[in-house]
Order: sequence, then structure tokens, then C-alpha cells
Amino acid sequence: MRWSGQELGVEQVDTLPGLARLNNLVRSVQTPEFAGMTFHEVLAKSALNRVPGQSYVPFGWTINPYRGCSHACAYCFARPTHQYLDLDAGEDFDRQIVVKVNAADVLRTELARPSWKHEPVALGTNTDPYQRAEGRYRLMPGIIDALASSGTPFSILTKGTLLRRDLSLLADASQQVPIDLAMSIAVYDDDLQQSVEPGTPSTNARLQTVTAARDAGFDCTVFLMPILPYLTDTRAHLDDALRRAKAAGATGVMHSALHLRGAVKPWFMQWLEREHPELVPKYRAMYPGAAAYAPKAYRDWLAERIRPLIRAHGLVRVREDPATGGVRSTATALRSPPPRTAAQAAARVAEASAAAAVGPAAHDAAPTLF
Repeated sequence: MRWSGQELGVEQVDTLPGLARLNNLVRSVQTPEFAGMTFHEVLAKSALNRVPGQSYVPFGWTINPYRGCSHACAYCFARPTHQYLDLDAGEDFDRQIVVKVNAADVLRTELARPSWKHEPVALGTNTDPYQRAEGRYRLMPGIIDALASSGTPFSILTKGTLLRRDLSLLADASQQVPIDLAMSIAVYDDDLQQSVEPGTPSTNARLQTVTAARDAGFDCTVFLMPILPYLTDTRAHLDDALRRAKAAGATGVMHSALHLRGAVKPWFMQWLEREHPELVPKYRAMYPGAAAYAPKAYRDWLAERIRPLIRAHGLVRVREDPATGGVRSTATALRSPPPRTAAQAAARVAEASAAAAVGPAAHDAAPTLF
């Protein structure tokens, strides 16, 4: 996406080459409180993104008010999206943040169209809507209000504790539409967490945000994703993670093994070579060549290890949205088209009776892309 076809005719030759060609670029901003970062403010033509789906769910909808993310997670699957702007998937992704400053206004226009069917919308499935930039731009309150006032259910997945700022607004909005919240907390070793995702709030701060969401009346799923082979897949680490998530009030958990697609792999491997060189041969064996996923045998082993721990801590394995990969909207079962086969009908009945049921082993073979 180069935001092409939008006729503002603005070019800033002092910015990066790919962004200088954007004809919807308003300005590029650097401020002392965000040292080393540049915000590229753009006027977006659209806010809603249509995502192809699977099975009887034909597609999903997402909103990404930001492109790039200051959380700087070495494993972030969204890194290659920066390459569409002639930026690199490494440091540029962490420091060159594109901000759709008019996202809420554009969204209101899109949601008012007669063709809009008020299908669930997911936020946070690409880059985080509550990353540090949100403290400056405050885009989410307008987005939340636009969705709620239009009768559109939505979900939010975040690593950002700034979610707490909007919990009262979300509580009010939940009186109008279903809202689902999830907090991504993958690493429960403080040193490792600060190394592999240096721009994120601490694990404790995110767990406290889970508690705050529960206190505000929301269920809150914890995304234990990605699980890093040889680093966070020990029984001790997984047991501690699930214990702390449950103590914080988490109502469910999602998990999957690390995947390394495209430009993410060399960036992650650079981190691994610097921080854990002893693991480089093992990772090269697990993710050879262009392979993006850990071997099926490893994923099956991981599922067998974590499944009894999930049960032991009184949590449930939550199903992801099949199109967006985010937390599945509670409105989905009500809005899905009628099943076309007996197998689909049986699956729908099972899902309706236990919306947050633990997924089958086969599900573990296809990790969510996050």
C-alpha cells in the first residue's frame, strides 16, 4: 500500500525516498520526547481493510491507524509491510512510523455507507493501535466512537498499556456493540522480554492492564504468541506464564510457535546471533531456507506440552478469527452465514455452546500469524 491515487500533491524532499513520493503526506515530525523516531503524518483515503477469510467466513475487516511500530519486536510478522514504502523491515519499521491522522473521520464516512453490513472489525492484528505514538495522536478514541455509534462490533489486540486510558470509553461503547479485548504477552522473563521486544511495556505492566480490563467489565484473552523455541517453550516458562495470566484475570489464552516469514527472518536471526549465538544452528535447522514455520513435529510437541498446563490453570484455549488472526469477535457466531454442510453445522453448534473452547490438535498445526 503506497496510499496512491490520493491527490494532495504534497512532496517533502527532506524525508525518506519512499515517503517523499507519497502524495498524501502532510508532514514528517520529530520531537524530543520520541528521540530517534520520525512520525510521517498522512491523510488516508480509507480506514477499513478487507482481509480474505477461510471456509464459510468469506473475509474480515481490520483497521490500522499506524504503519510501523515502536514496540520493535524482533519477531514481528508485520515488518515486511514497510518494504512497500521503500523502507526497510528492520530499523525503519521500528523508527519510521506512518500515522493516518484522519483515520477516524474517514472511518465515519465508510461506516455510514448503505453498503456497510456492520461486520466485526479487528484492530491490532497488524501494527499496534496503542503503541507509543497513540499517546501523541489520540486516534483510538475517535475510532472507538465511530465504530460504536455506527453499531459495528470490534476487537482490540495490543501490547500497549495505553489501552487503560480508554477503558471507560470502551465500557460505554460496549453498551452499544460487542467489544472483545486481548493483550499480547509472549515473554515472562524480564531480561529476555526487554531484549527481544525492547519498545514494549513490561510483562507486569501488561498483566496489570489485563486486570484493569477485567475490572472494567471485559473478558480479556492473553496472546501467548509467539512461543520462541529453546527460549520460552520450557515447561517452567509456560507454567509461569499461564499462572500469571490467570492471576491477572485472563479469561482465555491463544498460543502458537514462532514463524519467520520473508524479511522478518534475517532481522530476527540478527538479533539471535547477537543475543543467543548458541541457538543459531538450531534455528537454522528448524527454519531452513525460506521455511517460515517451525516443523509440524515441533508444533505438535508444543501443543502436547501446553495443553494440560492451560487446563491446570483453569484457562481455555480461545479460537482466533479465521480471517484476521486476532481475537474472535463474540458477534461472529451471530453474523456468520448459515452452514452449508452437516460438518459446518456441527462445528457451529459446538462453537456456540463453548465460544472459547479449546481447539483441537489439528488447529495447533496452523499457528496464527502474529
